[in-house]
Amino acid sequence: MTAASPSTPAEIAELLAFYASAGVDDALEDAPINRFAEAAAKSAERRPAPAAPPRDARPESRPASGQVPERPQASVPATPSSGLDARNIPDAPARIPAATVPDEAQALLARQLAASASTLEELRQHMAGFDGCNLKFTAKNLVFADGNPNADLMLVGEAPGRDEDLEGLPFVGRSGRLLDRMLAAIGLDRNSAYIANVIPWRPPGNRTPTPHETEICRPFIERQIELVNPKVLINLGGPSAKTLLNTTEGILRLRGNWRVHTTASGIAIPAMPTLHPAYLLRTPAHKKLAWRDFLEVKAKLKGLA
Repeated sequence: MTAASPSTPAEIAELLAFYASAGVDDALEDAPINRFAEAAAKSAERRPAPAAPPRDARPESRPASGQVPERPQASVPATPSSGLDARNIPDAPARIPAATVPDEAQALLARQLAASASTLEELRQHMAGFDGCNLKFTAKNLVFADGNPNADLMLVGEAPGRDEDLEGLPFVGRSGRLLDRMLAAIGLDRNSAYIANVIPWRPPGNRTPTPHETEICRPFIERQIELVNPKVLINLGGPSAKTLLNTTEGILRLRGNWRVHTTASGIAIPAMPTLHPAYLLRTPAHKKLAWRDFLEVKAKLKGLA
C-alpha cells in the first residue's frame, strides 16, 4: 500500500521536518526510477551468450588400458577489476574479510594502555591512538570529557550522540542542555563538575553499543574515573550504572539508592545512579525522580566537604 502524498502546507512542512531529522540533504528525481530493473538490465548486457558446441563434436576416445589421460588445466577468466590473470595464481585462497568486532587481544591492549596512563592527557592520547574498537572508524571525533577534572563531582553517561560527535564534547545537545539545568538546580555547572561517557565514540545511527564494544571501552572510563578521583560519581542512565557498578538491575530500581564504584587501586567512590537526561526528555513526568537524586548528591557533597 502506498501512502498518500502530502497535500496541505502543514503536511508538507511535517514531511520536510522528518526528512531533515533523518539527515536527507539532497533531492532526487521527480519521477520514480526502478533501480533494480536498471541493475538487472546492465547485468544482462554484460553477461556473454553461451557458446554453441561444434557440429562435428565426437565423444572423447577412451584411453588405452593402463594409461591415465592428462587432465586439462581449467581456464579461469581474469578478474576485470584487478586486471590480474587468475591462471597465474595457483590455488589462490578466497579472501576472508577482517572481523569488525574487536577480539580479546584488543581488549587486553585496552587494559594495558589504560593502566599505563598516569595523567588524563596520556589517557586521551592512548585512546586517540587505539584502533581496537570498530566504533572509532565510523565516528568523527573522540569524545573524551568536558568540565573540571579537579571537581568533586563526576558524571558518566553511555555514549555520544550526533551533536557530541561533531563537537567532540559530551552532553552538548538537547540532553546536555537539560543536564546543565539539572546541575544549576543544585548550584553547580561545568566548571564545578567533570563529564564523560562509558563509550568515547558515537555508535552509528545512535544505536545501542554492543556488550563487546562496552567491554573494550570499560578500562578507559574506569581509569578516567580513577585519575579524576571524584568525591561523588553520578551514573547517568542504566548502561552507565550497569557497567560501572557491576549490576544487572534496571535503572528505575537502581536510581535514588547510593552504590559504590571501586577503582582498580581499591578506592571506594559513592555513586548515585539516576535517569539519563535523554530519557527525561521523552518522559518529563520522571524529572521529579531525577530532582530527588540530585538533591541527594548535593547533600552528599556538602557532607564530604
